[in-house]
Amino acid sequence: MIQDDYEKRPDQSTGSPESGEPVFVIIGKLRRPHGLRGEMIMEIHTDYPERFSVGNTIRIGFQQTPMVIRSIRPHREFVLISFEGYNNPEELGDLRNQYVYIDATEIPDLPAGDYYHHQLIGLQVINENDHHIGKVIEILVTGANDVLVVQQSDNKEVLLPYVSKYLIEVNLDDGYLKMMILPGLVIDS
Repeated sequence: MIQDDYEKRPDQSTGSPESGEPVFVIIGKLRRPHGLRGEMIMEIHTDYPERFSVGNTIRIGFQQTPMVIRSIRPHREFVLISFEGYNNPEELGDLRNQYVYIDATEIPDLPAGDYYHHQLIGLQVINENDHHIGKVIEILVTGANDVLVVQQSDNKEVLLPYVSKYLIEVNLDDGYLKMMILPGLVIDS
């Protein structure tokens, strides 16, 4: 299973930068001010909402400006959040529609066999016979299962279902993902 706890980098491309792991991970998105007490509606983009608590520092927007959480409470499918130094809706205008980040070193470890999207982006994909298929460039989240977008050496893209029965090995240290490839999914060039 993979966790979608890394939606997009500030440059709006998905996945890890070529030089390594991401520096910041998106965990939410501020929508708009709510009420008169300096609160904002925030979408949750994480499977670990417990990292939102009063006194924690999170980062806001492209510049990853540090902000301390003053209050947080559930509101329908969202949360209402406020920050120290922001006391009314007028002060919050610049925060509207900004992503909320945490430092990547703060993301929790996953159980063995589970991976964050940013860990799989950039891995080389090989088949059960060690034949090189391509490189994972994106992960599509569907209702049934995630789908790897793999760029082949001829720059063509192939979609591979990320399903445990086809997954043979994920080796983050050596940078590859070994999968059983269904006939017809990949055409050798």
